[in-house]
Amino acid sequence: MMKKILPFVLAAALFGCEPSTKNIDTINDPGKAVMGLDYRDFERAASEMVQSMVASGAFKKEGGGRYVVAKGRILNDTMQRIDTDQLMAKVEQEMTRSGLVVMTAAVGAGNAPKDSMVHDVREIRDSDKADEFNKDTLQAKGQLIAPELSISGKVIQRNVRYEGDKQQVEYYFQLQMNNLTNGLVFWQNEIVLGKRGSNKSVSW
Repeated sequence: MMKKILPFVLAAALFGCEPSTKNIDTINDPGKAVMGLDYRDFERAASEMVQSMVASGAFKKEGGGRYVVAKGRILNDTMQRIDTDQLMAKVEQEMTRSGLVVMTAAVGAGNAPKDSMVHDVREIRDSDKADEFNKDTLQAKGQLIAPELSISGKVIQRNVRYEGDKQQVEYYFQLQMNNLTNGLVFWQNEIVLGKRGSNKSVSW
């Protein structure tokens, strides 16, 4: 009997089967708040930022159409190893859904994610591989659309002693949209998320 049970015990140990593990309902998560930033904070910050953009009316383009937006630098000034691309992915998703802007994958500042294939496929035109392709299917020159606006920002963390053995952690999400033609700031906003808890709780 022991020989039959042993394989199942080993399998459970290998695959990390734990009775206490539960799936998270990411739509309606009743879980406790944490001192650090989690996906709920990213969702809230992204949603409130885009609501502010739309309500500002700054993105209603004269003559119709949508603004082309490039990804700028999003600086992480917190104690955590935040993937700012993750935050911006949510913001960009909400912005695109608004129907007011379209993101470009051709350019972006610094480490902002870009699709290298946009440029890689164009390099074929001047390479020795060009003869292997149907010339009618190669991307012609002068087809890329230059961005009109860029979005940049910063995530800041401030830890404040609250009372006794408690602490208050404040997170500031700052974003702004800049006009690349004249350098004017089209829109900017700051969302503040505050958390209070024990000094024993870590926020990184």
